[in-house]
Amino acid sequence: MSRTWVTPGGVHPPENKHQSVTQPIGQLPIPEKLIIPLSQHIGAPATPCVEIGQQVLKGQVIAEATGMVSIPMHAPSSGTISAIEHRPIAHASGMLAPCIEITTDGADTWIEHQGISDYEHISPRKLIEMVGNAGISGMGGAGFPSAVKLNPGRQRPIDTLIVNATECEPYITADDSAIRERAGEIVEGIKILSAILDHPHHIMIGIEDNKPEAIEALAPHVEGTGISVVVFPTKYPSGGEKQLIYILTGKELPAGKLPADEGMVCINIGTTYAIKRAIIDGEPLISRVTTVTGDAVGIQRNYDTLIGTPVSHLLSHNQFDEQAGGRVVMGGPMMGFTLPSADVPIVKTTNCILAPSYSEIPDDEPAQPCIRCGMCAEACPVSLLPQQLFWYAQAQEHDRLEAHNLFDCIECGACSYVCPSNIPLVQYYRAAKGEIRQAREEKVKSDHARERFEFHKERIEQAEREKEAKRVARREATQQAKADHLAATANGATNAPATAAPSGAVPSSSAADIIAAAQARAAAKQASPEDQRAKLERTIASAEQRLKVAEEKLAEAINSDTGKQDKLSAAVENTRQKLEQSKSKLAELTE
Repeated sequence: MSRTWVTPGGVHPPENKHQSVTQPIGQLPIPEKLIIPLSQHIGAPATPCVEIGQQVLKGQVIAEATGMVSIPMHAPSSGTISAIEHRPIAHASGMLAPCIEITTDGADTWIEHQGISDYEHISPRKLIEMVGNAGISGMGGAGFPSAVKLNPGRQRPIDTLIVNATECEPYITADDSAIRERAGEIVEGIKILSAILDHPHHIMIGIEDNKPEAIEALAPHVEGTGISVVVFPTKYPSGGEKQLIYILTGKELPAGKLPADEGMVCINIGTTYAIKRAIIDGEPLISRVTTVTGDAVGIQRNYDTLIGTPVSHLLSHNQFDEQAGGRVVMGGPMMGFTLPSADVPIVKTTNCILAPSYSEIPDDEPAQPCIRCGMCAEACPVSLLPQQLFWYAQAQEHDRLEAHNLFDCIECGACSYVCPSNIPLVQYYRAAKGEIRQAREEKVKSDHARERFEFHKERIEQAEREKEAKRVARREATQQAKADHLAATANGATNAPATAAPSGAVPSSSAADIIAAAQARAAAKQASPEDQRAKLERTIASAEQRLKVAEEKLAEAINSDTGKQDKLSAAVENTRQKLEQSKSKLAELTE
């Protein structure tokens, strides 16, 4: 038995897992329409590469990745592209996002595809490229693109690969049922991950002790592979990435650090299975195992569900009773959220659709004032101070929230679960995180704008400094020239003969020479009388022509409005005056 460590805090809510594992993973009829959101992951949304009316096959790329942190989207079934528009998606706010709608044809026809069985002889970079092209993102958390997480361009080698099979959230059994039925394929996926990561020294599957059937299914497949199945006591939330790493290794992941920074990679069971399908079978991620459970549905079971399947399609095939339940939750009761509509689609991170009855999960009771009991601090698995965070979130004291490590909160809901005052603590933390992120973005924009303004201001000031330097240089040059001229004049006077100049002689002077030279240049530039006369004759001829045209326009406008006539009359008079001036100058030149 491998050693394990105990995380602080945590709670033990009712598990309610047995209801949905009494039957094997089922298959649903193909829905009439599939709605594929273009952003089902952290990073840039994909860009559509199909058009409305286009026929597509199962597995065909319908949206391409944009940028490094992005993944493509594929058609989950064959059919026709019937819409590319904003639709409601799986979000607590019911927000709209770009989606592609496929009207299925029922044939479920695949594109041509093939995988690679001898993956050990394929370079890690090529395998990562195949994972990225298959559109695989994390299927147990926030949906981080798997190709980015597995990228070998890191500062230190990966020494530990952790496969997360914890599934600690109540009601959810998607990973449990997948391990029971697909243990061999999952272990094959772990081997592919090991090849990509250059065969880490430690490969562990972390699983809670409430899944004995899954543990038993894994045993024969991991024998002799160097993969350890590490079983530890059930406690919520052991499935958090930081919590699982501590449980299996005893190492605490520093705030702001990723597991790869410490030489570790943590991958979900569902993601591991999808990677096996992508490499060995050549199939993109177009379906996932999803739990449908809760007392408001007549059938509680796990299904291999096509991505893009409307939630209403699952509910209708599981005898959903709207009168028995007041809400439909995507995810579990601890970290899930109530859907504003059952028309939203299943996405790559949807592991559960929970339809509880009123008695099973009653409506939220009104929050009461905090009694400072401290139970939230005892339950926090990250050893935070939820009570302090709650007060600071109410007061919007963002600096204090960050000082108290708000962003270390994994939003597990353990504090809300134990709160006797029914305060929705997690909602306050989520809202505060959103406000802080928005403030950071605005600060970045503000800093960028200030830098641009300061750069512009500095550029103008530099231009002014350069102009002033040129003016100073010109002024100094002028002053130096005058000084040189005065010095030369004084030197000429000093060296002149003391005797009187001969009668009729002109005194020699530098100033006189300069003046004479200037007058000579001016005289040279002056045009001869013949040239002046010719120029005036040309000016007179041009003025007479313009006067004739202006008088004709004035005659034509005799019936026009007064304003137009006044303008034309002024133009005629102006032209006549210029003509008279030119004739006068010509007459003076002739005389």
